[in-house]
Amino acid sequence: MAPKVLVSDKLSETAVQIFRDRGIDVDFLPDVGKDKEKLAEIIGQYDGLAIRSATKVTPTILEKADKLKVVGRAGIGTDNIDKEAASKKGVIVMNTPFGNMITTAEHAIALMFAVARQIPEASASTHAGKWEKSKFMGVELTGKTLGVIGAGNIGGIVCARALGLKMKVVAYDPYLGQEKADNMGVEKVELDELLKRADFITLHVPLTDSTRNILSRENLAKTKKGVRIINCARGGLVDEEAMAELLKSGHVAGAAFDVFAEEPAVENPLFDLPNVVCTPHLGASTTEAQENVALQIAEQMSDYLLTGAVQNALNMPSVTAEEAKVMGPWIKLAGHLGGFAGQLTDEPIEAINILYDGHAADMNVAALTSAALAGIMKATNPDANMVSAPVVAKERGIDIATTTQTKSGVFDGYMKLTVVTPTRERSIAGTVFSDHKPRFIQIKGINIDAEVGEHMLYTTNKDVPGIIGTLGGTLGTNGVNIANFTLGRSERGKNAIALLYLDEQPSEQAIKALNETGLFQQVRPLRFDVD
Repeated sequence: MAPKVLVSDKLSETAVQIFRDRGIDVDFLPDVGKDKEKLAEIIGQYDGLAIRSATKVTPTILEKADKLKVVGRAGIGTDNIDKEAASKKGVIVMNTPFGNMITTAEHAIALMFAVARQIPEASASTHAGKWEKSKFMGVELTGKTLGVIGAGNIGGIVCARALGLKMKVVAYDPYLGQEKADNMGVEKVELDELLKRADFITLHVPLTDSTRNILSRENLAKTKKGVRIINCARGGLVDEEAMAELLKSGHVAGAAFDVFAEEPAVENPLFDLPNVVCTPHLGASTTEAQENVALQIAEQMSDYLLTGAVQNALNMPSVTAEEAKVMGPWIKLAGHLGGFAGQLTDEPIEAINILYDGHAADMNVAALTSAALAGIMKATNPDANMVSAPVVAKERGIDIATTTQTKSGVFDGYMKLTVVTPTRERSIAGTVFSDHKPRFIQIKGINIDAEVGEHMLYTTNKDVPGIIGTLGGTLGTNGVNIANFTLGRSERGKNAIALLYLDEQPSEQAIKALNETGLFQQVRPLRFDVD
C-alpha cells in the first residue's frame, strides 16, 4: 500500500504534485492545520504530515497519529512542532534549512541598509507631505565593522555580501574553524571582542539553551556606543526590554527586528521607538524561497517514505538515498545485535559500547548506532525505533560510546556491541556477507557463523558430549524443527554456546524440558524482525 501524506498548510501545487508523481497518496487540505480538533480527528490515517507554520504539532496531535512516521516543515523554524514528543513517538521531524538561506540573508542586508539610512521613517515622513531632509542623517556601510553572530549557512552568505559592500567582518561562532574563517575572509573572534568592535551586529543562530538571550542586558552593555543591531534569526536571542532602554538612551543607534520573543507580535517594547525597523517575520517570504522549501520538503518526505533516506532531520541522523541502499543490511544487522543483547539483558543497562571495524567504520555510524539502540529498547518497548530509542536511552541515563577502527581481522567490516549492567558485560558481534544477509559472528568472545532467523534459540553450557543430541531430540519431541544449527566454544571442555535457527517459536514446555536436562546454564528463545 502506498504511503499517505497530509498537507495541512498552504503548499505549492508543484510540491503536492511531487508527492503524487512519486507514487504517494496525498490529501491537500491547506486549512485543516488551523483546526486542531479536525487535525486530531484525521491524523491517524497518515504516514506523513507536511506543514508550514500554521499547523501546531502538539503532543495531543501526536497521540492520535498512530501511523505517522515523519513531519516535514517547509521552512527552517520548527517551534510549532513538539520535537521531544515526536521523538518519543518515533516520528522524524524534518525541515528545509537551505531553501531560504539567500532570502533570509538578503533580508538581513536590506534591514541593515534600512536602519543605517532610516529609510522607513523617511518614507513615512515623505508620504505625509513633509520634506525633512536634514532630519534623516544616515551612515555608510562601507568601511564599517559588521559583527556576525553565527557564521553558518545564512550567516556565511551575510558575511560574503558584507565583504562585497567593503565592510570589515568579524564573526563569533564556536563551530567556525580558523581555516574556514580564513577562506571566508572574516576574522574569527570571541563574543566579547565582537561586541566591543562592531558598528553593526547581525544574528544568525538557532534558538537553543546556549544561544537564548545571547544579547542579554549584560552583553548589550558591552557593545560599542552607536551600534546598530539586526535580528532576522529567532526571537528570544535578544533581551528586548534592555534593547529598548539602550535605544532610548542613545547607546544603541538603531535596530531592525524581523523576529520577536512572542509571535505574532502585537505588542513589543521595540514598537514605536525611533529608528527601529520591524517586519513581521519576513525573512523567508519571497516567492522563490517559498517555492524552494515546498519542493524540498516534498522530495525529502518522499525519499524517506519510499527509500528510507533521511535528509535534514532534527531528531535522527541523516541517511542519504545512496547510503540507504548500501547500509540497509547493516542497519538490519545493528538492529539484530541490539535485539540479541536486549532480549538477554534482564538488569538495568548502565552503558552501551559499539565498535565499528573496517568497512562498517566508514559508514554513517550515527545511524547504525540509532538502529542498535532501537534493537535493544524493543525488548522492553516494542514500539521503539531509530528516532525514539536514543531518547529513551538518554532518559534512562545510559552512557553511549562508539569506537571506529581500521580493518583488524578476516572480515572487511564488522560491528561489536557490548552492554554493561551492574553485574556483567555481554557482547555480540556481526557482519554482512556478500549475500547482503546479516550474520552473528561472535558471542561472549566465542566465534560462530550464524544466519539470523525470525525464531532462534540461544543456549550456554559446558563443552561436554551430548549437547547436540539433547537439543535436537528435546526440540523434536516437542514439535520444533531446526532450520540451522551453530555451535561454538572458547576451548575444549570450557564454555560453549549454541544458536539455533528454528521454524517456529519453541513452546514453554520445550524450554522447560531443556532446562530440566541439567546440561544448560542458559536457555533463551529469541525473536528477530527479519522482514
